[in-house]
Amino acid sequence: MLSESVLVANRGEIARRILRTVRRLGLRAVAVHSEADADLPFVREADEAVLLGPAEPAKSYLDVERVLAAARSTGAEAVHPGYGFLAENAAFARAVTATGLTWIGPSPEAVEAMGDKINARNLMEAAGVPVADGTRQPVTGLLDAVAEAARIGYPVMVKTASGGGGIGMGVARDEAALTKAFDTASRAAARFGEGVPAILIERYIERARHVEVQILGLVNGTVVALGERDCSVQRRHQKVVEETPSPGLTPELREHMLKAAVRAGEVVAYRGAGTVEFLVDTVRRDFVFLEMNTRLQVEHPVTELVTGVDLVEQQLRIASGESYPMGVESAGHAVEFRVYAEDPKRFFPGPGLITVWEEPEGDGVRVDSGYTAGNTVTPYYDPLMAKLCVYGESRAQALERARKAAEAFRIEGPKHNLPLFTELLSRDEFVSGDYDTGLVSRMRS
Repeated sequence: MLSESVLVANRGEIARRILRTVRRLGLRAVAVHSEADADLPFVREADEAVLLGPAEPAKSYLDVERVLAAARSTGAEAVHPGYGFLAENAAFARAVTATGLTWIGPSPEAVEAMGDKINARNLMEAAGVPVADGTRQPVTGLLDAVAEAARIGYPVMVKTASGGGGIGMGVARDEAALTKAFDTASRAAARFGEGVPAILIERYIERARHVEVQILGLVNGTVVALGERDCSVQRRHQKVVEETPSPGLTPELREHMLKAAVRAGEVVAYRGAGTVEFLVDTVRRDFVFLEMNTRLQVEHPVTELVTGVDLVEQQLRIASGESYPMGVESAGHAVEFRVYAEDPKRFFPGPGLITVWEEPEGDGVRVDSGYTAGNTVTPYYDPLMAKLCVYGESRAQALERARKAAEAFRIEGPKHNLPLFTELLSRDEFVSGDYDTGLVSRMRS
């Protein structure tokens, strides 16, 4: 049975999106917020909202005790973490269940198993999921990093064993670059709270595509794949555009990738919504495991648009122990643009007061937004303001609708990256579908 009251331990567009499904199902929707977010739409739209504390995340959204206290005071029965903040914190998941609440997510054991990139790649390799040549143990010192890079062969990718969002990642093509990349990754690891920095070094794939598979782990133990999303349009190793299906996969490669993703979920007895990420070598025409995100993804709407499946509803039902058959069919094409408050050229954050906010409408257009006119984008959180999602019966139709929607979306006040999408939609490399993770860098070079 579904919980009657759900607390969303997050903010902005994802909190608003989750609350929308909670209320559609007739459940009571509870929000938590910081002082900085008091006027945002998700707070007003909740049935009840609780102030956690000051703007700083450590004193609000990341404060486990304050979040649990909010759940107790409102009588919430379940907690949905969204993405970011505490979503992939196994200790938080355990604290939620220890309080007698339903945790809307995978088991803490699955979160831990996949949260460490080195442990995850070792598990995948043992299960027969393809992985790139790389370190099987954490690299903690520069001398070891140099030795491992020499063994693997340059160029190599250097990144932290924990954390996400591309933070601390760097490519090294020689020993001098490795020294710099190792230092950057080590400092990022320190921000993630690692006492001794744990670094992963892997073979770097030139002209790769970043493709991920949406999975659902059902109550009966079955893991199903709901298709893939191409996330290759990135800046600073962070995604800005996603689409499904990927225009860069052959039917055979897609089939192998979906099976590998299901296998990855089975290895950790996965329950709920999760995403298995891969890098596709466009030269070798094969793929390797990258990581697994044990939560809802920012880009989940494109999967919903082509399958008709509400992934948040499925998360709620799975967490409540509801068993059901799952047969998924996809149709059409969908693309998502992440609308950030940032400079569209250099991608530096550009917070500020929103004076004009006019969302586009039209066939196939969906906007998941966290702000409206009169709100202020503050520097305390990720600058994501909205997700412009567009569906079409074909890729060509989806892109044409996306052009019109991007041009019609009006935001004034903070800097924003809508001009990047207009530019992208006129770029032959993107329109043809023959692009890779270096596309945005080439556009800005």
